[in-house]
Amino acid sequence: MKLTKLMAFTATTRTGATFARRTMFTSALCRPVFRCAPFPATRVLSMRLMATTAAPGMDPEAAAILNGERFAEEVDVCIVGGGPAGLSAAIRIRQLAAKEGKDIRVFLVEKGSEIGSHTLSGAVLEPRALDELIPDWKEKGAPLNTPATKDKMYLLTENFSIPLPHPPQMSNEGNYIVSLSKFVRWLGEQAEEAGVEVYPSFAASEVLYNEDGSVAGIATNDVGIGRNGLPKDSFERGMEIRAKVTLFAEGCHGSLSKKVINKFDLRKDSQPQTYGLGLKEVWEIDPAKHEPGLVLHSIGWPMKFDTYGGAFMYHLEDNLCAIGYVVALDYENPTLSPYKEFQRYKHHPLIKHYLEGGKVLSYGARALNEGGYQSIPKLSFPGGALIGCSAGFLNVPKIKGTHTAMKSGMLAAEAAYESIATKGETGPLSLTNYEEAFKKSWVHDELYEVRNVRPSFHSPLGMWGGMAWAGLDTMFLKGRYPLTLNHPKPDHATLKPLSAVKPIEYPKPDGVISFDLLESVSRTGTGHVEDQPIHLRLQRGPTDQLEVNYKVYGGPEQKFCPAGVYEYLDDAEKPGQKKFQINASNCIHCKTCDIKDPSQNIDWTVPEGGGGPKYSNT
Repeated sequence: MKLTKLMAFTATTRTGATFARRTMFTSALCRPVFRCAPFPATRVLSMRLMATTAAPGMDPEAAAILNGERFAEEVDVCIVGGGPAGLSAAIRIRQLAAKEGKDIRVFLVEKGSEIGSHTLSGAVLEPRALDELIPDWKEKGAPLNTPATKDKMYLLTENFSIPLPHPPQMSNEGNYIVSLSKFVRWLGEQAEEAGVEVYPSFAASEVLYNEDGSVAGIATNDVGIGRNGLPKDSFERGMEIRAKVTLFAEGCHGSLSKKVINKFDLRKDSQPQTYGLGLKEVWEIDPAKHEPGLVLHSIGWPMKFDTYGGAFMYHLEDNLCAIGYVVALDYENPTLSPYKEFQRYKHHPLIKHYLEGGKVLSYGARALNEGGYQSIPKLSFPGGALIGCSAGFLNVPKIKGTHTAMKSGMLAAEAAYESIATKGETGPLSLTNYEEAFKKSWVHDELYEVRNVRPSFHSPLGMWGGMAWAGLDTMFLKGRYPLTLNHPKPDHATLKPLSAVKPIEYPKPDGVISFDLLESVSRTGTGHVEDQPIHLRLQRGPTDQLEVNYKVYGGPEQKFCPAGVYEYLDDAEKPGQKKFQINASNCIHCKTCDIKDPSQNIDWTVPEGGGGPKYSNT
């Protein structure tokens, strides 16, 4: 059994606790290596009291257990997140090291139970970055099996579909329809073969800092803590991973990425990030209706013209069809439910035709960055850098971000290797050369050219104004308009009071084409250890939810969460009042609550490693 697979098994079952976990970590080091700047051997560090662990007034014996010694590793590069950006960075560093006969130690942690289990996207993959990273990817068996062969674009009304000219940015000639979770799993195999130490089921929960304030690495979370905050028999301390360079590749709105962005004020010179919520199902459809290579996009119904969003349908191999809906999280009506908009969309005649006679196999949802070029923060800081969707490289008009995420990881990898191996610098390093490389790259040029498309939808004309500008900009101006348009305010500040809107009424699901929310959540494979602290934390208690979110906005968490995590229930102990309930075990790690909560009280943090969805064909 491969070490990483054994690690994943142990991390999930927690059998053997600390001894097994530490033994396997140590066994990973038992190989002769040449390092550019050797680190000392494995060691155990005593740790300071962590406020998130031992609460004041706790039994001294329990507090001593919770604040015991923590196992530590020292590596050259630590990467947080096993998605396209993180894995591409890891592979690129090891490629450069192998070319020069050096061994840069690259250590990657991923909170999902397996590489790819938390990855969700449409997805149509543009192979440009893959061609650069692994030119012989076809020979290596990359799961790019369905070339995109036909593009269609429609404007939907409730009963009709109007064909639209296909914008040049959305042309998919030369691209592939893929399951991104399967593609990422394959990338993980390539990383392991390159010598990257890959550890799924380990959730990075803390950023470590040096005395000078620079990033020193990360720590994984403690496990085996009960919901009451006390250690269980299975308790084990988290582990420190200290590195010269730490690359944050957590995906959109990562829990540690947002901390370093705030600490180093990385958004000081950028626009607020704006987000969308993407929802997706995979269907097996009637072979007679299956069109391998079909890429179908639509805008319009069922949403109003003042809400940005759209839909996709991609036909893969084996009669599989990926169908999804994206709703921009700057919407104003607090009664809007992205999930129910998606279910309603599937009943449009154009879409329902394909789904009738088929069966749904899986469901998932994930927040995505929509801010574009002007919302990219400063990328580097002392000790590390942001890559992939942790920074926000999605090309919104193209509806693609995997290729740009991969390239950003490669650029950061090359900068890190140059600093460690070529210049011989010792950590913590500031990758200013990564910032410079990005500005000279095709990623920068691609995003700059389309920078004004997404913010153009903020005009009073909404969808109509945005469509007109997008056509003009992408077909004729090609980014040459001298000004850069702004995003007016962050998504959490856009909701109108419930009293100022007309509530949206949604039809009941029919159980054939559309489904109840919890039925869909059951198709995500989501699972968490039940007896653990709630990872969706209310920073100031429930008062903001009850006094502001419920009384002013009608409890929008119940609507925007695509997994039924949040509820406002009658409080049996206080007749006539409500209580705010968090069903944390339902959470599919989409991060929407942390983004859209109008009170900005919900803080999404990582649960025990291995928890969450188990996506396989998304």
